[in-house]
Amino acid sequence: MTTLLVIAKEPRPGRVKTRLTPPYTPEEAAALAEAALADTLSAVLATPADRRVLVLDGKPGPWLPPGVEVVPQCAGGLDERLAAAFADCVGPTLLIGMDTPQVTAELLTSGADFTDCDAWFGPAEDGGFWALGLADPDPALLRGVPMSTPTTGAVQRARLTAAGLRVRDLPRLRDVDTAYDAWLVAEQVMVQGQGSRFAAEYERVGAGVRRAGVERPDVERSVVGR
Repeated sequence: MTTLLVIAKEPRPGRVKTRLTPPYTPEEAAALAEAALADTLSAVLATPADRRVLVLDGKPGPWLPPGVEVVPQCAGGLDERLAAAFADCVGPTLLIGMDTPQVTAELLTSGADFTDCDAWFGPAEDGGFWALGLADPDPALLRGVPMSTPTTGAVQRARLTAAGLRVRDLPRLRDVDTAYDAWLVAEQVMVQGQGSRFAAEYERVGAGVRRAGVERPDVERSVVGR
């Protein structure tokens, strides 16, 4: 039984994507977060799985599509919340966040295939990770890992290998945390030709990075796989 988990916050102004403000307003940041979550859930729904679960901090809204089960996040630090999400699963499980709207069903399908490995690890540009897959979910593999640091990903991956697991890596992706990240990711999905609510919302609310005076990044070199 394969499970896909998405851990997310309710996209409510003032409590989500606060690092986007400024240059975005709290309402604009929440709109971008909602679009990122919608794109993520769309990719999840297009990926073969037995269960698709949104592990949510907050309440579901009209942005929630049919076919996704919702469970509340537990209390505690992020490591405890991730561990608890895995604890509720039986069989192969792939967990992702809501911060990578450029994710595709093809990537998730790869990360849910444990034919020749015990774990999948998706590194993030900021040193964290955007995906973690376990053939045999064990919450102990996450508890105690320091989260939201430049070495979070390295520590988490080392925890997997120290447990004797055969680990395969997914492509490195960029989380949307800052206005600069939002610019890069929005242009990446446009270059790739993906239909993206995130890219459309980015255009609708305005190019905040330009308002902030951030120099245009080299998008072509930033696209995953180049």
